[in-house]
Amino acid sequence: MGNGLSEQPSFISSIPFFSSFHIAILGLDSAGKTTVLYRLQFNEFVNTVPTKGFNAEKVKVSLGGHRTVTFHFWDVGGQEKLRPLWKSYTRCTDGIIFVVDSVDAERMEEAKTELHKIAKTSENQGVPLLVVANKQDLRHSLGLAEIEKLLALKELGPATPWHLQPACAIIGDGLRDGLDKLHDMILKRRKALRQQRKKR
Repeated sequence: MGNGLSEQPSFISSIPFFSSFHIAILGLDSAGKTTVLYRLQFNEFVNTVPTKGFNAEKVKVSLGGHRTVTFHFWDVGGQEKLRPLWKSYTRCTDGIIFVVDSVDAERMEEAKTELHKIAKTSENQGVPLLVVANKQDLRHSLGLAEIEKLLALKELGPATPWHLQPACAIIGDGLRDGLDKLHDMILKRRKALRQQRKKR
């Protein structure tokens, strides 16, 4: 499934390096992960139910600079019993989107623990991370500086590139900007890995 916004230019689609990106969407239950996924896919709000396993969708997204990029999203359930499965979905992923509920201050510590756990596994060293501060439209939402501090994002270390993006998944605010940043971080990482391989 895809939203078919527009086809990739032929010169880009002919280069396998640019073909598509595998992204895991993680976060605690009720953070808005599936709402993010279907807003990106259909460009409209889709009423969702708690994810019991995962949702997988291939989505073409128009980013800045007239680029259309294909993402394979894996939206994985955030209930506590499902979180041990997260590492199966992040193996060989190009990037991770971690969605947090900006209103749920009481669970920020839990979100921080899970975020650091997944970012610091050996398989995910250096994998770019987009933290989506969802529900920023709500009155009691925490500010970005406070979320950054509560999630201890600076403690992730220099090996993990990250970006904190304010968003409202229901109307789509901030999602494309965040994906743009994630896409740039992924391309930078791929370039660095290619240069490392050349030096060997």
